[in-house]
Amino acid sequence: MNKITLLAASTALLAPLAANAETLRLSHQWAEGDVRHQVAQMVADEVAAADVDLEIQIFPNQTLFKAREQYTPLSRGQLDMTVLPLSYAGGQQPAYNLTLMPGLVRNLEHGNRLSKSEFGDAIRETMAEDDVMVLVDGYLAGGFGSNKGCITAPEDVKGVTIRAAGKSFEEMLAGAGASIASMASSEIYPALQTGVLDAANTSSESFVSYRLYEQLDCYTPAGDTALWFMYQPLIMNKTTFEDLTEEQQAALMAAAEKAEAYYLTEGKKGDDMARETFREAGVEIAEMSEEDFEAWRELAKETAFKVFVEETPNGQELLDKALAVE
Repeated sequence: MNKITLLAASTALLAPLAANAETLRLSHQWAEGDVRHQVAQMVADEVAAADVDLEIQIFPNQTLFKAREQYTPLSRGQLDMTVLPLSYAGGQQPAYNLTLMPGLVRNLEHGNRLSKSEFGDAIRETMAEDDVMVLVDGYLAGGFGSNKGCITAPEDVKGVTIRAAGKSFEEMLAGAGASIASMASSEIYPALQTGVLDAANTSSESFVSYRLYEQLDCYTPAGDTALWFMYQPLIMNKTTFEDLTEEQQAALMAAAEKAEAYYLTEGKKGDDMARETFREAGVEIAEMSEEDFEAWRELAKETAFKVFVEETPNGQELLDKALAVE
């Protein structure tokens, strides 16, 4: 057999492998030191190690799509994967607004139980309508940062221009007399720097990774009592997943399971790290009491809860499913 024949035979043998090779594009808005990037990187590394002809290419820092513009291309198959605060897509699917509802989640373990409950199933069914599926569940806690006095109780936001991550929080804060400025978390720093914002509500991780301690005078961190919890899963285009081989699907799900456990553990560490980072930066630390929390929750029931039920198909049913999770 001559060299040409050998080369042709080798090419024929390799052809099926090349045909199965797949590169997935994963976009997100976070810096590479952020836990949400680390979750994505863990999935990419585990899949690569599985050697199933599957590569995940990560585009951090909104280099591929802007922060709030990722869900639509994902649902259309123009993007394969993203780590996204699901409430960013609340305009497309109002049910998602319940994944950032003030006072609904009490701690990260409670958020994890919500993800695995009938409520979580209902959210996944809604995603499936848009050809989207969850790979890694994850809630993150957050707090308040302000340059106009510390924020612990509803009366502290009266007359304050504040950024909140989702519609439901905006409704509650407006009910307390705040002025609302909507933007992605990646836009908070310059808005504080230029005086467009007086205060912000975001995750512990974003407070640190976007260096907001450089622009804030007072920080109310997530502690034993936290008002702000946001569902931020790693999600994927469903058709893209189904078009993978069984081995590739299995590798992806195994990687996702490992990353989900990491996400929960690191989320807890993130709250402590944010508190310490702000303290070391000389920012005043305020604590939200149980009485403060209950005042916020009562306000949320009269504002955000009420609007959600009125505006969302099956809103009361969804809310009841979420409230039923202990």
